[in-house]
Amino acid sequence: MDAISTTKRRIGIIGFGKIGGYLIDKILTSDNLELAFVWNRSAEAVRAKVDGCYILEDLNDFQSRRPDLVVEVAHPSITKEFGARILLFADYMIGSPSALADDELFMNLKQAARHHAVYIPSGALWGGEDIRKMADSGTLQALKVTMTFHPESLKLQGSLKEKNDLVKERTVLYDGCVRDICPMAPNNVNTMAAAAIAGHNLGFADVQCTLLSDPDVGNWHIVQIDTWGAGNIVTGNALHVQTLRKNPAQMGAVTGSATLLTFFASLQRAHGQPNGIHLC
Repeated sequence: MDAISTTKRRIGIIGFGKIGGYLIDKILTSDNLELAFVWNRSAEAVRAKVDGCYILEDLNDFQSRRPDLVVEVAHPSITKEFGARILLFADYMIGSPSALADDELFMNLKQAARHHAVYIPSGALWGGEDIRKMADSGTLQALKVTMTFHPESLKLQGSLKEKNDLVKERTVLYDGCVRDICPMAPNNVNTMAAAAIAGHNLGFADVQCTLLSDPDVGNWHIVQIDTWGAGNIVTGNALHVQTLRKNPAQMGAVTGSATLLTFFASLQRAHGQPNGIHLC
């Protein structure tokens, strides 16, 4: 491994899927970032594509690589097991924010983020900063995220998976609060989780969402966000902002192609904030 630079930020990557591989390629060719480590549950999958000097065999040893920022792009369980400990040594960017639907875990991370910051990438969430500003001012009255995927792009659990397996036409799989869908669709609803964090005065319990499975959606992931602000929401005289994002995606892919670009942009922004939890 090259000598440690004093000017480049050292980035540790947890996970070597589509996003992890993309981020590693970008970091290795960056002028202001350097790769501290890569950890994946299957080290063999990494070995064929990444120089062995970067591979971390045991995630418990992450601090020995002296990362400035650790990026999770693996699974929500990583945050539950390692999140608080990572924050003792580095900033932490959570690529699977559906983990924070667990109130106890969310509070534990807030308490752990005393000397380092937690960053939540905006991903496919359009207008996240505006939503956060409304939440900060207390004017955010309601927020709903509607996401549409091809059935093969959904990685679901339990009854939601059983329902999706039977889909033949456009079908509502779930309609309710963000908190309850996160454990059933942890890979697909991180945009919903990011919205719940941005709209913090509502949170996971009160931000609403709908998940649709549509065999005719084509090569797209579609995200519609409805935001209601100041005014009388009952009479329909409240501020209402609606955005529609169509993200190109190969059929069966969990992550859309445009999300890769926004994820790396979020990584580049994930620094310089005080302790606490921040969108990036």
